[in-house]
Formats: sequence, structure tokens, C-alpha cells
Amino acid sequence: MHYTIFDTPLLRNFMRALSIMLLRLRGWRIEGNFPDLPKYVLIAAPHTSNWDFPLTLGVCFALRAKLYWMGKHTLFWGPLGPVMRWLGGIPVMRSRNNSLVQQMVTVYQQSAQLVVAIPPEGTRQRVKEWKTGFYHIACGAQVPIVLAYMDYARKVCGFGPVFYPTGDIAADMPRIQDFYRDKVGKHPDQH
Repeated sequence: MHYTIFDTPLLRNFMRALSIMLLRLRGWRIEGNFPDLPKYVLIAAPHTSNWDFPLTLGVCFALRAKLYWMGKHTLFWGPLGPVMRWLGGIPVMRSRNNSLVQQMVTVYQQSAQLVVAIPPEGTRQRVKEWKTGFYHIACGAQVPIVLAYMDYARKVCGFGPVFYPTGDIAADMPRIQDFYRDKVGKHPDQH
């Protein structure tokens, strides 16, 4: 999952400096840091805008963190494919009934270190309920869930608590969602 064609110390340092500069110019702050754990599922909410992706990448470069994310397989076609993989993309075919949860559990089990970001809404559009795949992946892989956020109202990207799922989704999900009650997405009407 790691492509070295772009992965040079010079490019990483350049991207870090550029990200720090752009975040500051746009008035964004980072609260906290990625937890020092080898494997976890990172959820980031609210996810209401295409701007969430470059903002997340900027935070990752600024903090020197490697974060993976799942994206539509069509994002990985052509000349942008290697770039998207270097940025941490994992191509998935959402239209197939191919047990994405089990695929990701297997990837976690085969990895010494892995952090995958999953927006619980599953889309930038307004949803009535969060998707539960992130929770099932964490339970199946026996890894914690890190609650991360982008609060556009305060222009803060940050990290909340590390949540250890109990396997009782009916009890755990309200506790997870409660953390996000005061976080505001770029388009609050879609959250």
C-alpha cells in the first residue's frame, strides 16, 4: 500500500512546510496529535464538504502522520492513480457486495501499523443515520476508534478520545455521536 515513487524526504518536508503555511494562512489550528498507537480506525466528522479531504491531508502532512483512506476505485485510474495511493488511498468498489468490512479487517490483521480514516456519514450529503462499517471494522480487527474532527466554526482540526468499542453498538454509538454534537461542518445543514 506504500508507493515510493513520490516518497522522498525532500518531498515530505516540502509538503509539511506547505501544509503548515496554508493551514495558518487560512486560519486553521490543530488541537492534539494522532495517538501513538500502531493500529486504529480514525473517524472524522462532520463530513459535509469536498474541502474536508485536502484539510485532512494538510493535517497529516503537518503532523508527519501516515493516514489511509478508502475511495471510489475510479479515483485511482490513469496518471492520478499513483498519486492517490501515495496520499494513502485504498481503492474500493462500493457497488459490489464484497464484504468491505471483512476485507478491511483482514488488512488490519496483516498489518503491523495501520490507521484508516472513515467518515461515519459515508458521504458529504445529509444522512439520517451514520453508517456502521467503521464500528464493525474496529470490532473485527480488535482495534480502537479515534474520534477526530473538523470544526469549521472554530477553524480547528483535532483529536478527541480513543474509544474502545464494547461490541454493543446500540450502547456505543450514542456515546460516539455525542462527542460530535458541538462540532460544525462546512455545511452545517448537511450534518
